[in-house]
Amino acid sequence: MPHLPVLEKTTGPRGEIDRHRRLAGKTVLITGAARGIGEAIARKCATEGAQVALCDMDRHSVQQTADALRSQGNLAGAFTADVSDSGSVKTMVEAVKAYFGRIDALVNNAGIVQDAQLKNMRDDQWERVIAVNLSGVYHCTRSVVDIMLAQGSGSIISLSSVVGIYGNFGQTNYAAAKAGVIGMTKTWAKELGRKGIRANAICPGFIATPILASMPDSVLAEIVRRVPAGRLGQPEEIANVAAFLASDEAGYVNGAVIEVSGGATL
Repeated sequence: MPHLPVLEKTTGPRGEIDRHRRLAGKTVLITGAARGIGEAIARKCATEGAQVALCDMDRHSVQQTADALRSQGNLAGAFTADVSDSGSVKTMVEAVKAYFGRIDALVNNAGIVQDAQLKNMRDDQWERVIAVNLSGVYHCTRSVVDIMLAQGSGSIISLSSVVGIYGNFGQTNYAAAKAGVIGMTKTWAKELGRKGIRANAICPGFIATPILASMPDSVLAEIVRRVPAGRLGQPEEIANVAAFLASDEAGYVNGAVIEVSGGATL
């Protein structure tokens, strides 16, 4: 797959650093940031004072999201990359580093679903989900780790899923990828912890995103019935955890797998 172009910056990031906010002075790179959970994380981190680098394959939408953040006085830049392509990711990370000067936190959020029962799953469905949801996390983290090592600090936050812990009907590919994310996270926590770099995973449950919105009402009702909290989660509730993990407040949180599911797995 050819490399996607990195978006050109025009007037530079807008806004001023507010040292009273917990992510002030930090640069946070979020993949899959054009919409849904990724967009919510970008907005939360910007609210907390971070410079945010929004990355997505959807060039138009990610630029719109970054422009909206900038119009509110935040520090934001838009970039494109295909996370399944290591060369595309490397080019994007180099551009983020040149634009903001550093990368303090990486949020591996980009992901796709292509569900099918095992007996019906095509090889291309398996390979594409693994390429984006598992290899994509590896490519992005591998591309930022040298920057973080040089800084002597960093936070790697990867979006797994409760499906990666407990499995789910019709999601062999997705469950395998998300379980792999947890395994990589724990490995990186061991390898990088003494070098000032923390690695943690967030496991969302059923979150009100466009993917869930496409489901029939009867299916959504059954999902809500199974959640002890009695409702779907909101993207902002994932974003709150991600912002905490990116901050110095989470300085002793390393190798954690945090479920944000309303108790759906109880």
